[in-house]
Amino acid sequence: MAREGNLEAPTRHPLDWLSADFNDEEKCLHEMERIFDICHGCRRCVSLCGSFPTLFDLVDESPTMEVDGVKKEDYWKVVDQCYMCDLCYMTKCPYTPPHEWNLDFPHTMLRAKAIKFNKGEVKTSEKLLASTDVHGSFAGIPVVVQVVNAITNTKVARGLMETVMGVDRDAWLPGMATRKFRSSAPDARATEIRNGERTPGKVAIFATCFVNYNEPGIGHDLLKILDHNEIPYELVEKEKCCGMPKLELGDLKSVQASKEANIPVLVKYAREGYAILSAVPSCTLMFKQELPLMFPDDADTQLVKEAMWDPFEYLMARKRDGLIKTEFPRKLGNVSYHIPCHGRVQNIGKKTEEMLKMIPDTTINTIERCSGHAGTFGVKKAYHQQAMKIGKPVFKAMATMKDGSKPDYISSDCPLGGHHIAQGFEVNQLGEPTLAHPLTLVRTAYGLD
Repeated sequence: MAREGNLEAPTRHPLDWLSADFNDEEKCLHEMERIFDICHGCRRCVSLCGSFPTLFDLVDESPTMEVDGVKKEDYWKVVDQCYMCDLCYMTKCPYTPPHEWNLDFPHTMLRAKAIKFNKGEVKTSEKLLASTDVHGSFAGIPVVVQVVNAITNTKVARGLMETVMGVDRDAWLPGMATRKFRSSAPDARATEIRNGERTPGKVAIFATCFVNYNEPGIGHDLLKILDHNEIPYELVEKEKCCGMPKLELGDLKSVQASKEANIPVLVKYAREGYAILSAVPSCTLMFKQELPLMFPDDADTQLVKEAMWDPFEYLMARKRDGLIKTEFPRKLGNVSYHIPCHGRVQNIGKKTEEMLKMIPDTTINTIERCSGHAGTFGVKKAYHQQAMKIGKPVFKAMATMKDGSKPDYISSDCPLGGHHIAQGFEVNQLGEPTLAHPLTLVRTAYGLD
């Protein structure tokens, strides 16, 4: 007899994405029917994203009011609403492995997305939107980047982007950096390697597309924090997009291409005893979870997984080793801080909050809920307003501190999520606090300019 829910933490099975069964549409639909039937009987995830309300509405409006009454072609409406946040698996579902029902909703949706992609049913505009390395080719080019940024913000250009690329004209879009992070990062000042019980004493930085092409200031803040704590660092020799935007489309061959470009570079640092840091949670998660599950027998991928750290995971482990400075001459006041989904599912705990709470005369209001942005999902015409609706409880919760006062700063480890939250504040007239990445807040509190 099946028991009700798990007694153990959820575990993940490898993703057998190259098998014939994985890519068999009929077998995929059969598995979706099995999973949808379990979800229909539980409904615990109804408030997480659009997938579950869509599914439950389809069931409730069907002739039988059961999953068997839902047309198979309507399953794709549920698939399209999944943006791979992983929260249902990691925080809500009582039937994930090792439970015998073996329910993995996000990876089943990924399987369906891969089948849809391989059938040629993903638009060219969506493929381009997910090609972050292509966008970044404009960054750092004098005059060109200023022209691109200026044109992108015009009503005419936004209208054209909405028509041609499906990018909502009202969604926030990042600008291109006038100088890429990788070409502007200074050499580390520290040279002495001090290994701790829990932490390597030297760091390799995986810049990420967003930090490299859009907001290099986040990367520079990380380097200043490392310098301040006398931790030698270097940027990885070269890098390509981590593959997360392509994963969200189901373009697994492109994910494989990114893996084959990145892993041979990163594994050298892993073997040499570096901690590899990535300042964007989605990128960190790719190397910690998704790539190791796609390539479970690849020893190099598994080595990189073990060497990959979230910056605050590393810094707090460094603190436990007694190797980080804890004097903060500047206070921050009220900070409303958002933990992004791809940070939560790394199972590292509230490490960013822990460090922010070390800062004197600083109050932290922590919010654990999806902001709704979800990579490219939140900027698409078809989903932007829905993304704003999903994020509204987060916007409202961050707008007021526990004592009723207003935040001086709003912050999220996910840079895109942070801007989405800032737009939510503006749209809902919730005030005008300063948006700053947590690394920027720590650099500020350290008194580093």
